[in-house]
Amino acid sequence: MKLIKTPVKGMNDYLPRETALRDYVQSLIVREYSAAGFCRIETPAVEHIENLTGKNGGDNEKLIFRIMKRGEELSRAEQSGGELCDSGLRYDLTVPLCRYYAANSSRLPAPFMAMQIGSVWRADRPQKGRFRQFTQCDIDILGDASSQAEITLITATTGVLRKLGFDNFTVRINDRRLLKLCAAGCGFPEDRFDQAFVILDKMDKIGADGVRGELVLAGFGEQAVDSFVGIYSGCSGDLDAFAASVGGEAPDIAAGLCRICDSVGAACGGKRPVFDPTLVRGMSYYTGTIFEIAMDGYGYSVGGGGRYDRLLGKFTGQDVPACGFSLGFERIVGALADSGFRVPSSGVSAAFLAEKDIDGDTEIRMYKDAERLRAEGSRVLVTSKMKNFAFQKAKLDEEGYTEYRIYGKDSVRKI
Repeated sequence: MKLIKTPVKGMNDYLPRETALRDYVQSLIVREYSAAGFCRIETPAVEHIENLTGKNGGDNEKLIFRIMKRGEELSRAEQSGGELCDSGLRYDLTVPLCRYYAANSSRLPAPFMAMQIGSVWRADRPQKGRFRQFTQCDIDILGDASSQAEITLITATTGVLRKLGFDNFTVRINDRRLLKLCAAGCGFPEDRFDQAFVILDKMDKIGADGVRGELVLAGFGEQAVDSFVGIYSGCSGDLDAFAASVGGEAPDIAAGLCRICDSVGAACGGKRPVFDPTLVRGMSYYTGTIFEIAMDGYGYSVGGGGRYDRLLGKFTGQDVPACGFSLGFERIVGALADSGFRVPSSGVSAAFLAEKDIDGDTEIRMYKDAERLRAEGSRVLVTSKMKNFAFQKAKLDEEGYTEYRIYGKDSVRKI
């Protein structure tokens, strides 16, 4: 059988310079989030199937990579016609975090500010910026019901983006409670709210007429649909005006959103989040504030999150306030690569190349020179000089080497 040299569809190999960029971005994220008070934790890649299929992950639950039972347990399940799967690869970091907190809350600070960076897996259709295995980077605040949680999450994440050199982004903000009030007021049945919101989320792509058509096709009443679409298509993005049109508790919810926007704007040099009434977010576990980061020139978000005050209760038996933000690590790395970003170096990047006729004394000198430069903070590669030196140097240039020394018989020369 011939072996396959390409990775599984939707998964990637990374060249050294690509890995260096990923390492740089990750280290900067960890440094900046740590400076904001977040503590890094780790959870397993494999999660209990009951947790992954607990109706918390929205459409992602359809994309689980399931893991079969093993040994005698699998044999018994096959014979009895029972469930063949007992676990799966995690599709996000939020569900594992909730399990982690439920198991360890007595040993954690309150409120708990968690940071996670790790691979997740979804059996999705691969496309640009969307993979089957990818890195997620999450920060979450558990145990804080105040709007300070949202403000901290947004300012910390936008701070990371600015440190990476991005300024062409916009934070969009909404509240799931406004969505629900609007849907209820228009006469939509509560058990179909999420279905309606998924269609509403397409407003920027298919327009009001497209949303109306899909809602009617999905079986919603035309009068309710016209009322619902009318509110959103006539909204100019004015938070107070939208809240007034929805009525009920909407003005109070809008006041909370306004406070978040004011505080974030003050902390970020006047760059306030923008109210977007059609922002939905895909996860059904969100209960309040939701937010996304849109970047100019890209047709997808580079981060998002929100408040999920009832998810932890499924593990602990009592609700715990929680809010989180997921930074789109893969998309950010891709944007940096598209821009030609090079990882900054604090010292010299030198390649020491040994010719075939190098003598013992010169070889010793080469390694001593390398250790001295490394001690000063430089990166030094020691290797053999290839016959096709032009090709070798071109590849080393791509990896960021800027200084070359050739060590031969009784000689050292710089090029």
